[in-house]
Amino acid sequence: MKISIGNDHAGVDYKKFIIENLKNHSVINHGTDDVNSVDYPDFAHPVSLDVENKTSEIGILICGSGNGVAMTANKHKKVRAALCWSEEIAKLAKQHNNANIVCIPARFISKEEALQIVKSFINTDFEGGRHERRVNKI
Repeated sequence: MKISIGNDHAGVDYKKFIIENLKNHSVINHGTDDVNSVDYPDFAHPVSLDVENKTSEIGILICGSGNGVAMTANKHKKVRAALCWSEEIAKLAKQHNNANIVCIPARFISKEEALQIVKSFINTDFEGGRHERRVNKI
């Protein structure tokens, strides 16, 4: 699977950890590798464009709360970005909302939890059915 990832200064270690553990996937890195303060939209927009243009199948965005990157990503027409703080939320975001970008709150979960969220997101399929009707209304 082709995946785009982006992060601000709060997500540097998380991004590196996630990439190291996604060796079976092709990962495009749009994130910063510097812990000095940067602006999260500068990293969320390129990931969102990759997903929107189908350069990548899914995106992963990481910032302190996950909110800033989610808000930025959801400005893109074909993006459905979901803020996920647990595996269950990640599964539901994919199953029921056909989310295509998972947003991780680095300041509120561990790196290991973030990786499990990403793996759940990758390995879950959209259920369609009644959920498709709802997604089409977004």
